[in-house]
Amino acid sequence: MEEAYEILDYLPIRFKQRNEQEYIEFLWDSFQSNYENEKYQFSFIAYHMLFMSFVYFNIWQIKCVRTDDFEKIKLGFGEDFGKATNPFMFSKENERRVFDLLKYLCASHSDVRALIGQYKKLVDERNDIAHASGNMPFRSESYFLTRLNDIVRYASEIQHYSKPIIQECFEKFLIDSQDVESRQYFDIPEQINEVLIHEHYLSQKDLEFCLDYDMTKLDEQPNYDEIEKIFFSLQNEFANEDE
Repeated sequence: MEEAYEILDYLPIRFKQRNEQEYIEFLWDSFQSNYENEKYQFSFIAYHMLFMSFVYFNIWQIKCVRTDDFEKIKLGFGEDFGKATNPFMFSKENERRVFDLLKYLCASHSDVRALIGQYKKLVDERNDIAHASGNMPFRSESYFLTRLNDIVRYASEIQHYSKPIIQECFEKFLIDSQDVESRQYFDIPEQINEVLIHEHYLSQKDLEFCLDYDMTKLDEQPNYDEIEKIFFSLQNEFANEDE
């Protein structure tokens, strides 16, 4: 079960809206309580919902960071999809179709169609047990844990391909935040929390990508000293947090 906790590293480290934090906590509690009571199918449904939340956060980051590309890849989706004001609003669309958007994120994979096909099969399996199908594939703990490990592996795969977008997001944040007088918040930790983490729903894994960014690429910026302060402030709070 230790592997199950890994999904939390892929979910936002903080939420601006309390109801969003409560929703994630509710899903995690549902996963744990059903597992402890050996109700593996219901536990799997809750865990899959955590995974889908992670997927929505990744799509949200594409929307925020690469707006023009998002406008192109969302063609064919409902009008409300493009008007989403938070990641959870993406849930109104069919989940299998939502995974098609990840073809953009994972485009460098050698067989992106097969990769996305695996994720869609997970939705099919969830649908089979979420309806009154009469099927109980999650009878054993071993099968349940196998599928949980698959979800964690899928999250790791998707996270890997998100690195360029996260670092692009961080670079823009550093540039836009270097002017103390014009940025949203004077206090550096508050600027990081509100403008970087909350707005982009960044996870611990995302922040690791940020800290892996080579800030010396910005050494010709007019307020590079302030960029360094922001970077080191983030580093002091989030680097090696598990240690």
